[in-house]
Amino acid sequence: MRRKRTDHMQYLDGMEIIESDFMEKVLAAAENYHYNQYTSRDVEKALNKENISLEDYAALLSPAGLPYLEDMARKAMSETRKHFGNSISLFTPLYIANYCENECTYCGFAATNKIKRGNLSMQEAEAELKAIAATGLKEILLLTGESRHKSPVNYIGETVKLASKYFSTVGIEIYPLNTDEYAFLHECGADFVSVYQETYNPDMYEKVHLWGSKRIFPYRFHAQERALRGGMRGVAFGALLGLDDFRKDAFATGVHATLIQQKYPHAEISFSTPRLRPYKNNADNNPKDVHEKQLLQVMLAYRLLMPFAGITISTRERAGFRDNVIGLAATKMSAGVNVGVGGHDEEQKGDEQFEISDERSVNEVHEMIVSKGLQPVYTDYIRV
Repeated sequence: MRRKRTDHMQYLDGMEIIESDFMEKVLAAAENYHYNQYTSRDVEKALNKENISLEDYAALLSPAGLPYLEDMARKAMSETRKHFGNSISLFTPLYIANYCENECTYCGFAATNKIKRGNLSMQEAEAELKAIAATGLKEILLLTGESRHKSPVNYIGETVKLASKYFSTVGIEIYPLNTDEYAFLHECGADFVSVYQETYNPDMYEKVHLWGSKRIFPYRFHAQERALRGGMRGVAFGALLGLDDFRKDAFATGVHATLIQQKYPHAEISFSTPRLRPYKNNADNNPKDVHEKQLLQVMLAYRLLMPFAGITISTRERAGFRDNVIGLAATKMSAGVNVGVGGHDEEQKGDEQFEISDERSVNEVHEMIVSKGLQPVYTDYIRV
């Protein structure tokens, strides 16, 4: 049966619309970002400033910035130490379900991809949470595929309540919600929300999101603002680097985060820098022109734009690269990761979303951090 394509810029029934002009501002900034116009002089000017502007940020992200990676790294390390000391926060993700109602061309959870699907019962979820907590971790990120039917908000809320018994910080990376739904999950114990726009190019967004609620670009774009209105203390931003022009996507991500921080100064802002990864039934899903040098450039530019923002480096990247960027720009890293459903306590119930590159345990990552003269941090927030 051929599905009817919905207009990717029009809200569906039940999707909350908030008064905000941020999307128009971010899209205009990205469209007008012509990175080849910047020169070495523009980059040097930015590096000599104590606080950089969005125009300086544009220069640092440009091809002209690549020869200045060492200078950017020194400045980024100074800013990281100033705001975070030598601490590196540790967490792990727990996938509680991998059912999905979207067809996205780059994702292993895509609705038509023939994989093993599953979700955790409350008993299974608690067993997983106990097993993860036994490693010493105090921060957990709960993830689902994007299916309201198989992973309803109440189900996620009950899992958040369980997680709050074992972890001092609980994050969620699920499908976008309305403000009242974010408020409900916050009351259950969720602290922060991660939502990645994937790409800020609406034309490419339409091309890679064939059907499902995720196809609706503006609803996803405004998710962080709805989460903060719902009481969440932190929100994470990111583009899937390599899905489209990574420089424009990274620039748009920075502009988006800056606008949110200005409007909600109390919010804890963080960035993630995922690149495309192969997944089951698609081994060729790799980023376009985003090599480790370019990924490092994006991370350093994020740090110089927002010195106080957290930056997460995921297990999508190889161990050696992750080891080198902590303390430099990254302030948080995952450890003991399994990206299938469950798999920490018993056999996993569902297949992975993508292939990971760093399979080290929590203890192995801990020892690596210590060997670099840095301090692994398990708890940076206390509930009162």
